[in-house]
Amino acid sequence: MQINIIEIVSSFLVLFAIIDVTGSVPIFLSLRAKNRIINPEKAALYSLAILLGFLFVGEWILKLFQLDISSFAVAGAVVLLIISIEMIFGVEIFKYDASTEDDSSTIFPVVFPLIAGPGSFTTLLSMRAEYHTVNIIIAVVINILIVYLVLRFLDPVKKLLGESGAYILKKFFGVILMAISVKLLTSNMSALIASVNAA
Repeated sequence: MQINIIEIVSSFLVLFAIIDVTGSVPIFLSLRAKNRIINPEKAALYSLAILLGFLFVGEWILKLFQLDISSFAVAGAVVLLIISIEMIFGVEIFKYDASTEDDSSTIFPVVFPLIAGPGSFTTLLSMRAEYHTVNIIIAVVINILIVYLVLRFLDPVKKLLGESGAYILKKFFGVILMAISVKLLTSNMSALIASVNAA
């Protein structure tokens, strides 16, 4: 077990930018205005289970297709780069169908794809090429705790951030995410090129 504060903070920031729970506050409020039920406890537990499960099973899936983490990290970095562009320039790439007959929105769209979605899955496996697993797990738990608190205290969070605050946070973490995606891309591309040359 190699707990590293810097790795935990870095992993936390990446996941926080990807999950973007503060930026999703308007979506949560819109769902609630349509009488959709969002259960904070269930949303947090389901999201935690899905994210941690994919953190471990995802690597097994890669082995099934004879891929390594570095290769996936390069592909993941491209996805993260696209998501960061989405956050900065307001271009919607990952869309969800809000139509559902169930009054509960806890599983869809809150847990998936807003919290545990394609971006989160890609990020988790991409970070495994850079950070120790235990540090990623801690970062996931902290993020899910924040998700729970935001969902639990939705109205105070709305008043605290305001529309401009949520907008600024989204853009700020978009820039951070772009820088991190470039780092992931360059570092893992170097490893891939080296392995190809060695072969």
